[in-house]
Amino acid sequence: MTRPIIPWPNKCLRTPAEDVTAVTDQVHAIWEEMIEVMEAMPGVGLAAVQLGIMQRLAVVDASDARGQAVRMANPEVLHASIELRRHTEASPNLPGVSAAIERPRAVTVRFLNADGEMEERDFVGLWATSVQHQIDHLAGRMYFDNLSKLKRDMLIKKARKG
Repeated sequence: MTRPIIPWPNKCLRTPAEDVTAVTDQVHAIWEEMIEVMEAMPGVGLAAVQLGIMQRLAVVDASDARGQAVRMANPEVLHASIELRRHTEASPNLPGVSAAIERPRAVTVRFLNADGEMEERDFVGLWATSVQHQIDHLAGRMYFDNLSKLKRDMLIKKARKG
C-alpha cells in the first residue's frame, strides 16, 4: 500500500526536505513506493515530499519503455545548459492544471545513487525537465513558482475551482 499524494497547499510542499545521510533499506523501500506512485499517476518523476516524506529523495523515469527509473538522494544541479526547453508541467499535488515552463534543456546532476555512491549524470530533454522539477520540490518549490505572479494566481484559482 502506498501513501497518498499530499494536496496543495500542504506546508510539506513549501518546506525544504532534509538531506539523506546514507542509502539504507528504508530509503530503498521509499524509492520503491515512490516508483509505484509515479507509475500509477502516470508520471515521469516524483519527489518524496509529494508523499509527505521530508527527505531529499526523488525518482525519475522519462523513458518510453518505462522501468528505467533513476533513484536519487540529495540531487543537485552542477551544470545547466544555456539553451532552454519549454515543456508543459503539472503536479498531482495540484491536479487539473498545468503550465508551460522553460528550463535548461540539459543538466548535470550529482546525487547518491541506489548503491549509495556519489554519481554525476547528464540528463537531456524530458529527463532534464523532470529532474529539475523534482529538485524544486525538494527545495520547497512548485513548478508554478516559475510563472509570473499573475499567471501563478490564475493557475491556483483555476485549480481551486476544480
